[in-house]
Amino acid sequence: MANLQERILRAAKLDPSIYEEVEADETAMGQATAVVVLSSVAAGIGTIPQGGVIGILIGTLAALLSWYVWAYLTYWIGTKLLPEATTEATAGQLLRTLGFASAPGLIRVIGILPGLAELVFLIAAVWMLIAMVIAVRQALDYTSSLRAVGVCAIGFVVQVAMLAMLFSLVGGPTPAR
Repeated sequence: MANLQERILRAAKLDPSIYEEVEADETAMGQATAVVVLSSVAAGIGTIPQGGVIGILIGTLAALLSWYVWAYLTYWIGTKLLPEATTEATAGQLLRTLGFASAPGLIRVIGILPGLAELVFLIAAVWMLIAMVIAVRQALDYTSSLRAVGVCAIGFVVQVAMLAMLFSLVGGPTPAR
């Protein structure tokens, strides 16, 4: 098994070969899960002034659930709706590659510094989105990055719609007063 720290750095550097590597490495699921947890804990630490310590726990659980849902949505959209002739993937491959695509989110820990949270979170979001497109392109064996962008865009719309329905049924987060 390859070194987790090395893989995280390669994923953060947007190295397409790391996504091919973890796609093929069936033993990398634990590492992918660790990257998602570390990234969400970094976000929780970066927002401690707003969310407190409980925010770290809730954020980590939400990140794990959304990663799982996102990977399966991406798998279905990429292999059923928008496959290329060469597309061949499993849900596990998407879980592993998309888990590593959250590596740039580790910088969100810097958000704990006064006045930096919004900027750091914006940079992390864009960086993670780019990593996600690369991960999807590699995992689904696409020749086109544009198709990977399409899969991500469709998945985003579906996930937002699912969250909106969930919040309408159980009630959404209430604003602080």
